Amino acid sequence: MATSRFEFAVPDDASDEEAAAIAAAISAHLSALAAAADGEAAATWDGERWSFTGRIDTLQRRSVRVTRDAPTNAWAAAGRTDRMR
Repeated sequence: MATSRFEFAVPDDASDEEAAAIAAAISAHLSALAAAADGEAAATWDGERWSFTGRIDTLQRRSVRVTRDAPTNAWAAAGRTDRMR
C-alpha cells in the first residue's frame, strides 16, 4: 500500500514519547487500512486490551499489561494471564 498520499506532521513541541505514540498510532491505522483493502479481517486486541486488563485487575487483584501479540481468543488469553506482567 502506497503511503505517499497521506500527510501528517508531529507537533514541534511533542516530546519523544508523544512522537513515538503518534507514530505508533499512525502505523496501526495504516496497517488496518491495508488489511481492509486486502479484505483481511485480522483479529486484534484494539479496543479490548483495556477491558481485559480491567477484568484481570478486578478478578486477580493485580495489574498487567496485555501485549498486542497476546492471543485474541479470550479463553486462551485467560489461560496465559500468569505470563502477563
